[in-house]
Amino acid sequence: MNPLLTAVLLFAGLVVALLVGIRLRRLVPEHHLTADSKDAVKLAMGLVATMTALLLGLLVSSAKGTYDTARGEVMQMAAKVAFLDRVLALYGPDAMPTRVELRDAVVQSVRQIWPNEADTPAQLNPDAQAGAAMYLAIQHLSPGDDTQRGLKAQATSVALDLAQLRALLVAQAAPSVSRPMLVVVACWLVLTFVGFGLLTPSNATTAFALLASAFSVAAALFLILELDQPFGGTIRISDAPMVNVVQHLAH
Repeated sequence: MNPLLTAVLLFAGLVVALLVGIRLRRLVPEHHLTADSKDAVKLAMGLVATMTALLLGLLVSSAKGTYDTARGEVMQMAAKVAFLDRVLALYGPDAMPTRVELRDAVVQSVRQIWPNEADTPAQLNPDAQAGAAMYLAIQHLSPGDDTQRGLKAQATSVALDLAQLRALLVAQAAPSVSRPMLVVVACWLVLTFVGFGLLTPSNATTAFALLASAFSVAAALFLILELDQPFGGTIRISDAPMVNVVQHLAH
């Protein structure tokens, strides 16, 4: 789902809810707006607001968990790429073509996951051809002693770990924010803002406060949905760890 569009629609819905509440205030008979009636409505609104806050907390936790997990995997990928290059460097000059293959594969992956064009979506699916070429390059190394055999085995293990991490990024690309939960939260917010319009007096101060509240809630939802898309949007994961590693790989 589009975070900006969803946030705008929610803000518009809350503004309409306020207007509906103000309209109901004019239509409801005065004896329905006694102090006791207002207290009862406030209690009901407080209950709905509390449940809404709980669900918003769950949405924030889910989206933040997705973001942190993906960021951790990117950091692991950067560390393993640097370690793999170091292992190949220790192997000796025979591994230089393999190190070049590694650099080319990493550069291509960075371009796919973090495209330079803002309107180009991230491509998390790994380049199978580049990955296979990298793995075969390691397998084609011919160790001359036990040290090189150990380094080759270590390089193979790290290369497989990198492939697993890339597969994890693809598997976790599905949205973690539950749409039914999001719809329920939006409905409860609409009910709450109808109550605000029903109970608050009609003047510029309260109108500004309620509009600011609606905007804040919509902005919070926008941030939640942005966190749920760690490789897109305005709060995407930085490519700095991978770029820094690329600068130190063999040319």
